[in-house]
Amino acid sequence: MAIAGPAAAALRSLTPEQLNFIQKLPKAELHAHLNGSIPISLLQELAQEYIASPPHTSSISDDIIQSGLKNLLDGPSINEIADFFTLFPAIYALISTPSSLARATRAVLRLFLDGEYPQCDYLELRSTPKETSEMTRETYLRVVLGELAYYGKQKTGLIMSLDRKMGPEVLRECVGIAIKLKSEGESLVGVDLCGDPTAGDMEALRTYFDDARSAGLGITLHIAETLQNPPQETLQLLSYSPDRLGHATFLDEQAKNLVLKNKTCIEICLSSNLLCKTVPTLESHHIRYYLQHNHPIAICTDDALPFRTSLPGEYALMLAQPPLGLGLSEAEVKAVGEMSMQARFKNLPIAETA
Repeated sequence: MAIAGPAAAALRSLTPEQLNFIQKLPKAELHAHLNGSIPISLLQELAQEYIASPPHTSSISDDIIQSGLKNLLDGPSINEIADFFTLFPAIYALISTPSSLARATRAVLRLFLDGEYPQCDYLELRSTPKETSEMTRETYLRVVLGELAYYGKQKTGLIMSLDRKMGPEVLRECVGIAIKLKSEGESLVGVDLCGDPTAGDMEALRTYFDDARSAGLGITLHIAETLQNPPQETLQLLSYSPDRLGHATFLDEQAKNLVLKNKTCIEICLSSNLLCKTVPTLESHHIRYYLQHNHPIAICTDDALPFRTSLPGEYALMLAQPPLGLGLSEAEVKAVGEMSMQARFKNLPIAETA
């Protein structure tokens, strides 16, 4: 997958010794969305097969498929975070069967975990289970877990994402499936809240996260991604005692104090924030606040395909000198890698049984 934008510029600025340091540094990827990490080459293959084999299992037209792939291939123009969510209908259509989903999952796992210098030592891949004409939500999760099994629990874990637009019936179904899979010993390690950051009733989610936590699943929440997210909503989500937080870009002082007190790990996605324009520059990025407070963080890619990044690229953004990077020392970057390994959901204490 081609690296471009801020990550590419940071990587180019590093010395061979610094690149070698990043490649060999133990680190975990804890915030990688399956659908946003599929290599474009595989999506092109799937698109050719999709267009050549009507009738389609999805209502998405061939024109939308081709337009969506061209947008991803050219490098999407994202003027605000809402633009990001328009990139995915084509991808959803292309992985709407068990076989295509398995191929996509396999390609993402290879992207992160294969090669002489894998991008990470441990990967928690996340995805929202989708019901299609070809598979149920449970089938979706079992297909993904089947691919993760080839790498084993020491290398991988699955986080089931709940979309903020889901209704009570679907939320109940998804959490029930996650608990079932966890009880069977599958490597489903946590539950996430994701999707349009302006949608949904956050109070209605409490029971589902309580049930997930009781079953021993980790909890991570996309939180305070935009200025439109009210402080009351943020405090509501923090009251669910999450183990980690995604982005946490616009926490107010009260929320920050709670996060610091609870030592809740923040999943930081530098390229994502810059390209979605939720953060104007690295200099003003909220990562600096957490570094100053020696607070747990994990550096992540978010969606490697549209943001044209990699985990080494995100680490390069920490190590490179300003304005291309944060200018951290190798010791500071190593500490961040250690934090990511410590924040894995596989490290959570075993839930007590009643």
